Amino acid sequence: MRGTRDQAARDAVTVEIVFAVVTGALLAAVLFVAVASPALFGDLDRGQEATWVRAGALAATAGFGFRVVRVLRRFTGARSV
Repeated sequence: MRGTRDQAARDAVTVEIVFAVVTGALLAAVLFVAVASPALFGDLDRGQEATWVRAGALAATAGFGFRVVRVLRRFTGARSV
């Protein structure tokens, strides 16, 4: 059974979670704009715009999830060494 964590360990976990979420959100924003840019800046009909926006949302969601999982796994992996 694990002992209780000290304040420094709890602070480190909190900082790492915030870092993962913030960088994940930034990556999601960049991916959304990159993928949905034809709909945002192009002259497309409504059906094509919706398709590009959906693709951008999907890419943003996947990028956010990937980044958060990657950062948190790296943190727990470095901690167990």
